[in-house]
Amino acid sequence: MNITNYSNWLVRKIGKEFLNKYSLYYKGVLVDLGCGEAKNKDFFLRYVDKYIGVDWNNSLHNIEADIISNLNKKIELEDEIADTIVSISVMEHLKEPQNFLKESYRILKKDGYMILQVPWQWWIHESPYDYFRYTPYALKYMFEKAGFEIVEISPAGGFFSMMALKINYFTIRMFKLPKYLWKIWLFSLIPFWTINQLIAPILDKIFDRDYNLETSGFWVVAKKE
Repeated sequence: MNITNYSNWLVRKIGKEFLNKYSLYYKGVLVDLGCGEAKNKDFFLRYVDKYIGVDWNNSLHNIEADIISNLNKKIELEDEIADTIVSISVMEHLKEPQNFLKESYRILKKDGYMILQVPWQWWIHESPYDYFRYTPYALKYMFEKAGFEIVEISPAGGFFSMMALKINYFTIRMFKLPKYLWKIWLFSLIPFWTINQLIAPILDKIFDRDYNLETSGFWVVAKKE
């Protein structure tokens, strides 16, 4: 396991909790837009009949896509093919996010659901393909403009979880060290990373009354009527 994975297991834990929470919406044909390495394929196949991963050739990750398509443009799928659409940490990387939502609406069946996650308080990543951050108000406006009905928009943790993750990521890149010293530095940080990620969600529940203001990201559930 990569040492740096110890620094951000909280964001993965939060993501798994949301994916499990939304499992009641998964059915039939599920299209994963911006699937990357399709890490969630086996999880989704517990609930759906068919999984279709879609991504483009310029991704900075390894791609395990069934369909190659530029998500800024027309998605290479026919109308109303999907019972469910999922898109995780993708829309911030798109130059044309409104077109992406319009195309998502086109390929989704009536009464189908789209589950989307985007970061909010998150550092610039996968440069130069990182364009936008979205408030819940922007997400509501953009989804409704595309024709969707919003079911819910939920913050992914509160202030303390967001800060713990930011601090942990910063400690990874705060020094430029020779490779062997860098690994020693990272190993020494594992207890610190572990403790702050355990404590942060507890502090969120005690002190943070409005997760929307400073959260690491948002999850959206939207329906095509």
